[in-house]
Amino acid sequence: MTEFSISRRQALGALAALGASALLPAAAQSGAYPARPIELIVPFAAGGGTDVLARTLAEAARPHLSQQLIVINRAGASGGVGWAELINAKPDGYKLAIITVEITMIPHMGVVKFTADDVTPIVRLNADPATIAVRADSPYKTIEDFLAAARKTPDAMRVGNAGPGSLGHLAAAALGDKTGTQLNHVPFRGANPAVLDLLGGHIEAVAVTPVEVATYVAAGKIRPLAVMADKRIAAGWEQVPTLRERQIDLVIQGWRGLAAPKGTPPEVLAVLRNAMVKALQEPVLRQTMAKQNMGEGYLDEAAFKALIAQDNATFRELINKLGIKAA
Repeated sequence: MTEFSISRRQALGALAALGASALLPAAAQSGAYPARPIELIVPFAAGGGTDVLARTLAEAARPHLSQQLIVINRAGASGGVGWAELINAKPDGYKLAIITVEITMIPHMGVVKFTADDVTPIVRLNADPATIAVRADSPYKTIEDFLAAARKTPDAMRVGNAGPGSLGHLAAAALGDKTGTQLNHVPFRGANPAVLDLLGGHIEAVAVTPVEVATYVAAGKIRPLAVMADKRIAAGWEQVPTLRERQIDLVIQGWRGLAAPKGTPPEVLAVLRNAMVKALQEPVLRQTMAKQNMGEGYLDEAAFKALIAQDNATFRELINKLGIKAA
């Protein structure tokens, strides 16, 4: 297992806490929920890392839920469109969403009127650092090459991201601030469209997470220049340095988790949490995450809420410092 894996102690503890079925209402014990398929909103375009995780999670959860998770893409506003739908949904457990670190970012930019406090986190599913990547035939072989070129022609270095206020946007903006470099941030409706434009030669780089470019890196089409992590990552990226190794003290990490509308009954949340703990151990999900270089990162509800509060404060400070606002 990687450092992000659910330990045996964590898994047993979570299942023990959820296994006290005598404490649940009769409806939950009898399996009344779920009585019909559950919609799972992915707030980004199909084909990106969040979409890959959601669809594999839906498959892995089948043995552990009596109904299917039906993935629905609702792209727009760096996740805001999908999360607004979740917030306005009936809190009955039949509409859920994948939330990402961007939910702690875009409210501070004025992109949306809601905040991370307007959803109910269930579990964190994974964690990934941000990365800067270029085409394999790019003249930029190192992060130093990339930054040197950007300094020579300010704003000419176009860096694609998953939308205004996305992890990639904030990561690239923070990199520019930390190194005194001016980058041209190009927003897309999700990471996958940004990556496709990079492959087409329309932009010079992307700021995404490893999962969004893993397939192309493995195929020799994209070259990651650095990861914004505490230490190097695995799954074929062992030779990719961290920014700290290059004397750039910057660590920015994203995550993905499952959330429900505020007011969802505790017994429904318990059913979902129990299913997610088990689904995260399913081979189909673990293998996909490993193949896509998607860092494991299970957190239970309490730890996940604490992380969201911490990230909310961190990114509010960064956004205010850089003066990043919605156009």
